[in-house]
Amino acid sequence: MTRWRLAAPVDDIREALLGLSARPERFAIATLVAVDGSAPRDVGAQMLITPDEHWGFLSGGCIEDDVASHGRAVLAEGAARLLRYGEGSPWIDIKLACGSGISVLVEPVAASEPAVAALLEGWHARRPVLWSSDGSTRTASSAPDAPVADSWDGARYTRLFLPPLRLVLIGEDGATLSAAALARDMGWQVVLVTPGGPEAPPMEGIAYHRSDPAEALARIGIDRWSAIAVLSHDREDDERGLAAALCSEAFYVGAIGARVRLDQRTMRLRGHGVNEAALAQLHAPIGLPGFAKAPRDVALSLVAEVAQAFHAVTARARSSGVSISSSAPVSAVST
Repeated sequence: MTRWRLAAPVDDIREALLGLSARPERFAIATLVAVDGSAPRDVGAQMLITPDEHWGFLSGGCIEDDVASHGRAVLAEGAARLLRYGEGSPWIDIKLACGSGISVLVEPVAASEPAVAALLEGWHARRPVLWSSDGSTRTASSAPDAPVADSWDGARYTRLFLPPLRLVLIGEDGATLSAAALARDMGWQVVLVTPGGPEAPPMEGIAYHRSDPAEALARIGIDRWSAIAVLSHDREDDERGLAAALCSEAFYVGAIGARVRLDQRTMRLRGHGVNEAALAQLHAPIGLPGFAKAPRDVALSLVAEVAQAFHAVTARARSSGVSISSSAPVSAVST
């Protein structure tokens, strides 16, 4: 390695595309379409490749530079390539530490394609999008409500793009600010709600509301890809916002506070109209167990718990059982 790959952690090609100051007319997408054995990444992992840069990783650093080189060749030639690494690969000098075999489809894409516009519009609208490609033609459409499995038939793959995780934080203390910064660095969409707070947000890259929590949640428009964490310490304000959160579609709702006062809190929440099924979904005290109580520890335990919950939600959004690689051919294209 000759330089730090600071773009490697970007795991969503939409985030990379939207982060470009000027979108190139053409770029390449590399998609992990087959895994035979164990591997660092699941099928569906992707890289975005431009003539000057690449984002994402497919195999823990083993193949990314080579895939990026193929991506730039694909851009020059205008034809997709199906690459094979590890078991069954023609490139014996590129080793996979996991000992498996993986297939990667690298395709040239025009930024002006309708499928690209639909994909990015789904990001902004927070709507699942079903993307399909055979390497030369691509489609993107709204995904059905039923679980959708990523698939690959040896010629065309289908990938489900879900809305990005959005974390809404209600509060203003050190744990709240630490959680906001950590979640932002994770690539999540972060919204801070601080009733009556300063006019300017505490950091760049987050959305900010100064209104009552229940009113702010209504304005935000909580969906099933949103998590809400109540970290404020004003009891009445807590309960109104927490009640609104529990009555929303949020996949995760958590609240800070001592376990010994949880019964009193749930009683007040019932008074705000929260039913037993919703109360059962409350994460309180907030965060994963085993962490210290310092602000950064609380923030880390919260972000870890939300990430764990989101992984479960996204897994349910995809059908289980059949791997995308079940029908993938062992083949490769080399230059």
